[in-house]
Amino acid sequence: MIRSLRGAGKLWRTEQTYRGWGWRFADFIRPMSPEQAGEIEVRAFLNDLAVRQRVGQATQKQALNAVVYLLREALGVAPGDFSDFVRAKANRRIPVVLSRAEVMRLVEALEGTARLMALLGYGGGVRLMELLRLRVKDVDLERCQLIVRAGKGDKDRVTVLPERLVEPLRAHRERLRLLWQEDRANGVPGVWLPEGLARKLGRAGEAWEWQWLFPSRELSVDPQTGIRRRHHLTDRAFQTAIKKAAAKAQIDKRVSPHVLRHSFATHLLEGGTDIRTLQELLGHVKLETTQIYTHVMKKPGLGVRSPLDGIP
Repeated sequence: MIRSLRGAGKLWRTEQTYRGWGWRFADFIRPMSPEQAGEIEVRAFLNDLAVRQRVGQATQKQALNAVVYLLREALGVAPGDFSDFVRAKANRRIPVVLSRAEVMRLVEALEGTARLMALLGYGGGVRLMELLRLRVKDVDLERCQLIVRAGKGDKDRVTVLPERLVEPLRAHRERLRLLWQEDRANGVPGVWLPEGLARKLGRAGEAWEWQWLFPSRELSVDPQTGIRRRHHLTDRAFQTAIKKAAAKAQIDKRVSPHVLRHSFATHLLEGGTDIRTLQELLGHVKLETTQIYTHVMKKPGLGVRSPLDGIP
């Protein structure tokens, strides 16, 4: 399965996810081996996820994709027809949204690169991994645009870059240039590139424009190639920084990096941005996904006020 995933150029995170589901499926059907599995075993596994474990619809779909990949692509086994499995319920949750004042309190509780990342995450409405995977070339300071490459669904899109971040980002890039020059002088291998680009562009990973916008301070071993190179910051490090900042700012909500994206969307709607434009900025395939933010606006519906506010 690992050979198949890497041969197909799948991302490391995808490989980790698929491997995890592969092991869970193998444990579920023991003592039978995955090579012997078919539609009965796949259906039973998916039913167990929905009925006993009560996972969400997205989790069950992820497990389905991973198991089918394991059987069909890695093992060459036909999974058969299992379309009548129990479907997990689609739970529609209202997103957590910060007020503008809470956003600024959160940002003020952060320092250095973490503060810049939070401002960019909120100001551009990008997902956590989209933020971490930004490269120097993806930040257009002249046109105030942020280019998201291979976002969710492997799609590119353009979103806004706040004008107030132009100079901080320019200064941040100049600091990165010194780190890049140091890496080149020390013979550090270039940053990771998707396999197709790595073959096509050769040593482009050493070029300035391909460097991570938020690189890690330390070199680390690439788990797929074994090469010791500079990677981008880990998601865990930024998540921890946000959690600590929320506690310091005394924000009584469950705050994560994704809450900044929710706040971006909600505040734009409250400011009069039309929902179609917001859909494009967020990279949503379906308008229904974007419409969830209409339920958390400060004045949902037609500016309805609570009856309590009318009592003198």
